[in-house]
Amino acid sequence: MTLLPDSGLSLAAEFPEPTHEQWQGLVEGVLRKSGRDVSGAAAEDALSTTLEDGLTTRPLYTAADDPGDGGLPGFAPFTRGGTPGGPAPGGWDVRQRHARTDPARTNEAVLDDLANGATSLWLAVGRSGVPVPGLADALAGVYLDLAPVALDAGDEFPGAAAALLRLYDEREVPRGEVRGTLGADPVGLLARTGHEAAGLKDAAAELAGLCHREYPGLRALVVDALPYHEAGGSAAQELGCSLAAGVAALRDLDAAGLSAEVACGQLEFRYAATADQFLTIAKLRAARRLWARVAEVSGAGPAGAAQRQHAVTSSVMMTRRDPWVNMLRTTVASLAAGVGGADSVTVLPFDHSLGLPDAFARRIARNTSTILIEESHLGRVIDPAGGSWYVERLTDDLAHAAWAWFQEIERAGGQRAALRDGLVAERLATTWAARSEKLARRREPVTGVSEFPQLAETPVVRDAPPPAATGGLPTVHRDDAFEALRTRSDAHLASTGARPRVFLAALGPAAAHTARVTFASNLFQSGGVEPVHDPVTVDAATAADAFARSGAAIACLCSSDPLYAEQAGEVAAALKSAGATRVYLAGRPGELRESLTGAGVDEFVAAGGDAVAQLTSALDHMGVAP
Repeated sequence: MTLLPDSGLSLAAEFPEPTHEQWQGLVEGVLRKSGRDVSGAAAEDALSTTLEDGLTTRPLYTAADDPGDGGLPGFAPFTRGGTPGGPAPGGWDVRQRHARTDPARTNEAVLDDLANGATSLWLAVGRSGVPVPGLADALAGVYLDLAPVALDAGDEFPGAAAALLRLYDEREVPRGEVRGTLGADPVGLLARTGHEAAGLKDAAAELAGLCHREYPGLRALVVDALPYHEAGGSAAQELGCSLAAGVAALRDLDAAGLSAEVACGQLEFRYAATADQFLTIAKLRAARRLWARVAEVSGAGPAGAAQRQHAVTSSVMMTRRDPWVNMLRTTVASLAAGVGGADSVTVLPFDHSLGLPDAFARRIARNTSTILIEESHLGRVIDPAGGSWYVERLTDDLAHAAWAWFQEIERAGGQRAALRDGLVAERLATTWAARSEKLARRREPVTGVSEFPQLAETPVVRDAPPPAATGGLPTVHRDDAFEALRTRSDAHLASTGARPRVFLAALGPAAAHTARVTFASNLFQSGGVEPVHDPVTVDAATAADAFARSGAAIACLCSSDPLYAEQAGEVAAALKSAGATRVYLAGRPGELRESLTGAGVDEFVAAGGDAVAQLTSALDHMGVAP
């Protein structure tokens, strides 16, 4: 961002101003040295990255990329923030989630969180958490005038809301001081369960009217976009579905007699925050801009057009293996949520995918936001990403892609119709299939799972969570395919006392084979196959003996291309003679491929290959039960 634009002061004033074309020329030279003869815009395109939704990240952004319609924080179109002063004077609301069924244990965790940094509660009630009659016990000792409560009660929200409101009255909390969300979400229930119980729309509208009349700080409805993200949807699809679901809620409230201004004021939007920090920042900024347009068209004034946002770190990105890495993922995601302007942020504990979190995991989760707010001071800066030409362009591109998807849903009859007819499910499945291909080929690496796995890690065991709602959109995770492979390996270990093994036949000196031994070791471990590497240099004479001692059923040759030409064929034949059911070779041998195949090499593994398919085949050949 340029300072003092009218002063004429520039540290580069005595240097000629470079042009975009000159920069492209320098890029051309670098690419030419790497064997890519491209020029002009093609050189820039060669360094660009294609994202989902047809978006592209380019290597260079200039002032010409700024769409120039971001406005000011707190003013339409609210791209830069819903309020002039940011989400809150002290940073965003640190909202901790609780989903235990035991009211006493829930109360213990709730009080611990509130005493150590959490500023509000996201409480699962009903079949997904505390039973409705146990709500009062779960909130015993909580100062309800200070700690907002957001309910997540599924189709039991009418009873849960009534119980919470009754609790406010019993504890004599002034209605003007009640804050939080009652969590009514009929469209979200349809997305998660495939059906919408009769009367829920009317119950949600009744709660909205009650909150408007008597509880000015309390919102009745949530527009939850998490089901679409958790089904594998892209950022634009998540946004488009949230807009369509929000419009469906406005129509329900309009039918109940509430004005557009009042209806908008009763909605809170929930979005996923991922470790793709810039995409998350752009998504939250685009969401406010898009909803401002919907509110404007619906007739709501500025007070109702500012979208209130609750960001939740993505469960899709959380892994079950090496879950400690999840701390890094959620740190980046929560930073992005705060920078993007979310009003409330929930950091899911690092053990979220394994079950109910323990006290340490909850502590790390709430402290993540605390450190970002209190030590990094992110809450003191309004729209920190504003003015970044990259973020501004990404926000604009994402908004246009999301709006196109929203319009398609509306043409199909709205969100409810698009869910019932399968349009949403089909489109999300297509997106996830394309992403799954990247995950399988490790083009989207998952640390601790598809990259740098640890077969000897000590499992992290947690209490089982309440059963999640089913019947609607599926729930996916980035580690699903590799987790299935590792589960097969675990079962084999339990039944036989050993994991399936692969013998890594390293040919030649360490300088020749180390890189490919490392590659093959990581690859096979990601599928639960234990690599065995004889430190002695292997040649045809010693390969059979080393393989026999390894206890492996399959083998993989690892070396340089020149040594493959000299030794691979002979060693492959020796391994086959020694009983190897399948012989792999790490690398792409080019012209040698045909001769090596004839000598006994069954398959070639290299970066960019379908690791999931190759590892599945390997386990099958070793007789590991599916």
